[in-house]
Formats: sequence, C-alpha cells, structure tokens
Amino acid sequence: MTAAIQRRLETPEPQHARQTELHPELNRAHVRFIGLGKTYNGQQGPVAALQGIDLAIQRGEVFGIIGRSGAGKSSLIRTINRLEQPSTGRVLIDQIDIGEFDENSLVKLRRRIGMIFQHFNLMSAKTVWQNVELPLKVAGVAKEKRERKVRELLELVGLESKHEAYPAQLSGGQKQRVGIARALVHDPQILLCDEATSALDPETTQSILGLLREINQRLGLTIVLITHEMAVIRDICDRVVVLEQGRIVEQGPVWQVFGNPQHEVSKTLLAPLQHALPEDLQSRLQAQPPSPDAGVVLRLRFTGSATDEPDLAALFAALGGRVRLLHGGMERIQGHALGQLLLAVTGSSLATEALRQRASQWAQQVEVLGYVV
Repeated sequence: MTAAIQRRLETPEPQHARQTELHPELNRAHVRFIGLGKTYNGQQGPVAALQGIDLAIQRGEVFGIIGRSGAGKSSLIRTINRLEQPSTGRVLIDQIDIGEFDENSLVKLRRRIGMIFQHFNLMSAKTVWQNVELPLKVAGVAKEKRERKVRELLELVGLESKHEAYPAQLSGGQKQRVGIARALVHDPQILLCDEATSALDPETTQSILGLLREINQRLGLTIVLITHEMAVIRDICDRVVVLEQGRIVEQGPVWQVFGNPQHEVSKTLLAPLQHALPEDLQSRLQAQPPSPDAGVVLRLRFTGSATDEPDLAALFAALGGRVRLLHGGMERIQGHALGQLLLAVTGSSLATEALRQRASQWAQQVEVLGYVV
C-alpha cells in the first residue's frame, strides 16, 4: 500500500465520516462507490457515463445492476477492477481506495477479482484444461499446484470429462462453465459477471445461475452482475440497483423493487415479467357499467410487504356476489409473495368504491379498471 493511500484512509473526507457514523454498515461494505463519476470524450464533447454514484455492496451478497442500453452498467462494473478509471469520486474495496494503486497493486487487485463475459473469451486453440490453467501459468504458479487447482475447478463446474475438449466441441453452457472456472483460478473474493447468460438459452441460463448460486454459497464470493434479463435478477440476486443515464434511480432488495417499482425506468424494465392486461379483456372493458349485471373489474397488486399470502377465500367472501378470476398470478421472491390478480365482481351489494376499499384490506394496491358484461 502506498503512503498516499495510507494517508487518505487515515484522514477520510468529512462527508464520508458522517455517512459511516449514520450508517455503520458502510464500514462493512465489500465494495463501495463514493461520488463516482465517469466521463468519456465523444465526437461532440464530453459524455457523462456515470454521475454521483453512491453505493455499497455487502460481502457475500449477489448484487444486480440493471438499466437500459447506455445507462452506464458496464462502466460501473469495470471500475471495480480498474479496467475503467473513474473521472471523479472513489472506489473502495475492503475500505481501501483503489484509485491510487500502482501497476503492481493493480495486478494483485485483479487476481482477487474474477470476471466472466457474455461471449466466454476462450482461446480456441487450447483445450478446456489449458484455458483454465493459462492464468496460473502466467502468474508463475508451480505445475503441481496448477494441476491440483485446475482439477478442483473443473470438478466444481462439472467439466471433469471435458478437460481435453476444445471450445468448438462445447455447448454454450459448457463454454461459460469454462469461463467461470478460469475466473476462479486465483481464489477471488469478488466475481464480476458481464451479461454472463445473455448468449444462452433459458434452460442453460438456469443451469449457470444454479452454478453461480452454489459458488456464492460454498465459497462466500461477492457476486456483482449486470444483465438486461430481469428474470436473472429475480432468480439469483439479493439486491438490485437501477441505472438511468449514469445515475442511480432506484435500489433495494429484489423483492421490494420487483414488487413495487417506483421509477418509470424500473417499471419499463420489469414490464415483461408483469401480468399485463390481455388484449381481449382490454377490448371488452368499458368506463361505465353497460348493464345492471355488469362486473366491476379490480386489479389487486401484492407488493410483498405483507407478512402473509393473500387469503383468497376470505377476500372473495368479503367482496360478496360472484367473484371471477380473469387473469394474474403470484410468485415468491426472497420469501415474499408478489403478483397481481384481475377480478370481476358481479351481484355484490357493495358500490364500486366500497368494493375497492374492501379489497384494499387484502392487497397493497387496488385499482378499478372498468366494467365488463
């Protein structure tokens, strides 16, 4: 550690000190961004890719970063291993500012941080064994130790029988498993995943996510991943941050952000996972009841904030009349029940607003969509 880094750690910025006093969990953060900014020189002048990023990633968690194309996801994740040098602000790993690391310190840092990529980045002329072994050879690790490590990692990722195969002989999922094994050769504490499942089919994606989850639990790695696949975030991440034009617009536990997104960008990104109103039902909806026996259509949203799953029998009984389930579904994320139900209520003695208020006792959000015959 250089003297400059040591001095900076011993005399933290006043704002930094105030934040850690108010939020002591920041002192335990594995990765922390403080006022981070990144500006590129474009053809028409400077382009701000990241602006004012303040974020803490805790040790051992799986942390997701989402956002539209150009939101700054890749720029942010690449500042963790200094493949991108921030223009402003600081990146702390284990409370150490990596901004002033020299080349030797950066080499040691990058061996503590593994990275896997969307397109695998394997060497086509080398076997599976040789691809995994290469970083160890470059680092000057003894042959016996290399062999032991490669064997352990191929067993971990389930490719012991493929050690002599070349990348062209492997499926996409097998190639990514090689990439994961290679990223783990130096026993990293942090694993960065840059769209690691985007080139894979859904079944293979689930297999790779299962492997990453196992690695996280067995090895205690902190995993930071960026993806445009919201289902990946839902299935594996503990917390998620949403970026838009280089800024954080929303963050929190996955169940909370998915169950009740606050920002328009979050809502847009999560829309494919939501149960949208079917077109045939949309065409039947009317703003006013077309006849006395028309049904009131209610949309009930369950955001996961309630401690128990909704009691549908009690809900239907409270609404009165005939209750039909038109559309919707529920799922569980991190132990929280989330989803929405579209109900048509006919023959109830309650007026429309009274129905909405009665349904609000079971759901966190209730909306009257209209009426159907």
